[in-house]
Amino acid sequence: MAAPKLRFKEFDGDWSAQKYKDVLTIKYGKDHKLLEDGEIPVYGTGGVMRYVNQYLYDGESILIGRKGTIDQPKYVNEKFWTVDTLFYSEIKQNIYPLFIYQHALQVNWLGLNEATGVPSLNTTSINNVDIYLPSKEEQTKIASFLSAVDEKINQLTQKHELLSQYKQGMMQKLFSQQIRFKADDGREFGEWEKAKTGDITETIFGYPFDSKEMVEDNNGIPLMRGINIGERHIRHSHELDRFFLKNTSKLKKYFVKVNDIVLSMDGSKVGRNSAFVTEKDAGSLLVQRVCILREKENTNIQYVYQWVISKEFHRYVDQVKTSSGIPHISGKQIQDYEIGYPCLEEQTKIANFLSAIDQKIEVVVQQIEQAKQWKKGLLQQMFV
Repeated sequence: MAAPKLRFKEFDGDWSAQKYKDVLTIKYGKDHKLLEDGEIPVYGTGGVMRYVNQYLYDGESILIGRKGTIDQPKYVNEKFWTVDTLFYSEIKQNIYPLFIYQHALQVNWLGLNEATGVPSLNTTSINNVDIYLPSKEEQTKIASFLSAVDEKINQLTQKHELLSQYKQGMMQKLFSQQIRFKADDGREFGEWEKAKTGDITETIFGYPFDSKEMVEDNNGIPLMRGINIGERHIRHSHELDRFFLKNTSKLKKYFVKVNDIVLSMDGSKVGRNSAFVTEKDAGSLLVQRVCILREKENTNIQYVYQWVISKEFHRYVDQVKTSSGIPHISGKQIQDYEIGYPCLEEQTKIANFLSAIDQKIEVVVQQIEQAKQWKKGLLQQMFV
């Protein structure tokens, strides 16, 4: 039966088997001299939108990567230009463009790549993609519903961006002392000092395990390697995780504890790959090229963590890291990083305030992920 698992109740009957060549005409983008003051957007120029003063196509179209970065298709409904790394499409009559776009989102475009080296697609590969079509009325209903889900995801994404911008603005004002908290009794806190990270935290650097001792047997002690540390989270997978099966009696100082900060000292995102340890990852063994920052007396470790994830710390690392080979920061460079250091009570107020914003951001991140997973399930069930 050529019908989807999930369907609006007013529709029935089989869908017709077609190919992409039956529903759209693929055309090549073209290079053009980019202008700073043009009015027509040019797609495919990277992260920054560029413009020209004439258009290649006017109307609804689906853009598909042709070579280089083959990413999700993009729906466009305006006058536009595309560079030669993109295909654009003319949608044929009796086809609802947004239906084709939603279908295109679930196609494994990278899997159609037959080139060695730089990924690339050709018109034959796209034309031969299978698609089943209902009536235009049902196409419209499905596309409108899925577009409403997309709008919800966009709203959540915008909310995340606004919260993140607010957090960055507040960090800048708090760390520059443009905004100050007061004590619970209303008194003003004293002047801040400057303190080196190595003086106000206990710094521990990982043990140099032999690579042969890092095994995939999860009956062992989990290892905290640099590859496990992402930007503000600790990541796990079968491919990433390694374990240690031997005696650990001489390795007690390398066990990770709750509320430790773990910081990767190597890699393209050195300085940015850091995380706060929760109970889930406590008890892991720290591996060489990973650093722990642990709380000391008169220091709130959450306050230190807010500095570690700040743009100030990122700029510092960019200045001092090695620039040849794999980017790297030394233990001494971590220890020498200076932060503003108020009294413990003010540290705690700042940390609690910023952590509360972090929690709101995390809730939105989870909502976005849940919405994306729901959308993914809908795509699988609403198309044949």
